[in-house]
Amino acid sequence: MEKILKRSEQDASNCWSVTDLFPSDEAWSAELEACQKLPEQLSAYRGRLGESAETLYDYLVLNESVNRRVESLFVYAFIRLDEDTANPGYQAMKGRCLSFLVELSSASAFEGPELVAIPDETLDGFYARKPELEKFRRFLTKARLEKDHILSPAEENLLASAGEVGRSPGNIFNSFHDADMRFPSVADSQGREHALTNGSYISLMESGDRVLRENAFKAFYGVYGANRNALAAMLNAEVRKSIFFSRARKYESSLASALHPVEVPEAVYHNLLEAVHQNLDKMYRYMALRRKAMGLDELHMYDIYASMLPEADQVIPFSQARDEVLEAMKVLGEEYHQVLSSSFEQRWMDVYENEGKRSGAYSIGSPVHPFVLLNHKPTLNSEFTLAHEMGHAMHSYLSDKNQPPVYAEYVLFVAEVASTCNEALLMQYLLKRTTDKKQRAVLINYFLEQFRTTLYRQTMFAEFELKIHQLAETGEALTADGLCAIYYQLNRLYYGDGVVADKEIEMEWSRIPHFYRHFYVYQYATGFSAAIALSKRILEGGEPAVRDYLKFLSGGCSTDPVSLLKMAGVDMSTPQPVNDALALFGELIEELEALLA
Repeated sequence: MEKILKRSEQDASNCWSVTDLFPSDEAWSAELEACQKLPEQLSAYRGRLGESAETLYDYLVLNESVNRRVESLFVYAFIRLDEDTANPGYQAMKGRCLSFLVELSSASAFEGPELVAIPDETLDGFYARKPELEKFRRFLTKARLEKDHILSPAEENLLASAGEVGRSPGNIFNSFHDADMRFPSVADSQGREHALTNGSYISLMESGDRVLRENAFKAFYGVYGANRNALAAMLNAEVRKSIFFSRARKYESSLASALHPVEVPEAVYHNLLEAVHQNLDKMYRYMALRRKAMGLDELHMYDIYASMLPEADQVIPFSQARDEVLEAMKVLGEEYHQVLSSSFEQRWMDVYENEGKRSGAYSIGSPVHPFVLLNHKPTLNSEFTLAHEMGHAMHSYLSDKNQPPVYAEYVLFVAEVASTCNEALLMQYLLKRTTDKKQRAVLINYFLEQFRTTLYRQTMFAEFELKIHQLAETGEALTADGLCAIYYQLNRLYYGDGVVADKEIEMEWSRIPHFYRHFYVYQYATGFSAAIALSKRILEGGEPAVRDYLKFLSGGCSTDPVSLLKMAGVDMSTPQPVNDALALFGELIEELEALLA
């Protein structure tokens, strides 16, 4: 068994350079102490934002500076604890930082209502009298988007008080899901017992032992089924909460209340569903290929996560993954490649697992440079994770470099575009230089699974979420039987008759935490589609396409997300990017069919 090192045993060259933020923990503490006066400085502007152009400008400059300083404090505390989550010193550090952020947020809580309250003609006069305010025009315009949905002070206070209650459905679900669910152990084909948990379920579904997969699938959803009424009540409460807040703020629907504040047209959501429906034939074809490749008479729901090609695993050390990612990204131009290359030398990333380190992977921006957490293994999946997270990192770097701090942070709708585009570029690079049929088949199947899990499956989630909100908005009750019926029919629609829709799958809705984040999941599918379209444009369009893409990466939130993507050459207000992405999905299926013939 591979030995997991202690943090103190890690080679420093494989660890991120935290001293780029602060030279020591003591320096961090000194800066936190120096920042204690900031809440008072912000609250001094309470009730004054509309008094003059100069006052408004001074406040916005101060707020931008405060946010930048506090960002460094937060990132340092956040990543230090993630190095070793059991370290009590860093637990305390993060706690101190979060407490300060709450204090800071309370001190500036007046900002939103006061910005909205400034009359349009007054604000126009401010711009005329104080040209420097033009820098903040986009920020102010976005802050005032909710003008028609802001209520009286008394009503706003009431809604704010209801916010804590509004978090209850999600909190109850998380506690029930993470702490209270208990599953029986399950046996494999040799009679060996395996622990079944929410954490181990997917790895069991990926097992090559079909008996183990079937037993785990039935046992897992059996436990959820035994709690179906409680789980339905939780999701019903979440949906009713969304409807309450959307109606209180005078939106036409829950969907409108989720998309309007982030400047995404509702057509984007509906176009996604329509485009995927028109391309379901490709998913059916892929499922038929999977059944044939696995040598099965019937393909069940517990078969769709197992590898079609388990004999073709390969060992990819970090050095090889790094070099291949760097080579693949050369198509993005000299500056991009140079910065990406130097990021390894400057130690932006924390590469290997150690005892107590946070699992998974992420990229987080900071005033000095992004920091990337990895838990690298010598696998193809880890190589693509590296490409993915460095896509996020370069997006943050270029937005930070080219935008003032107030516009440097990109919004969630575009957050997965750069990361997935990097993965697509890496895939095309590896395919281009791979002649071995077996390895080529492995790569294509890896790519196809991304389409299935990110584009098709997340769109199915988005359709389920829309259906249950629409039902509730017409007064229908969301019962366990009703939720199961909707979800079961969607699985039959999305996977087709070529997959046995095992009855247990009707309970899958009950374990998806994203349904407790108001119309969130569709963005995975739209981001993936945009990334595939962009990677194709980059590879075929050369320097002009690269130039457009780099403008997008440098845009931060300087305009609305749909306009940012249009700058790069992708129009998400139409179904075209989704259709183009799924056309590639079809082409890849054809090639894999030929390779496996």
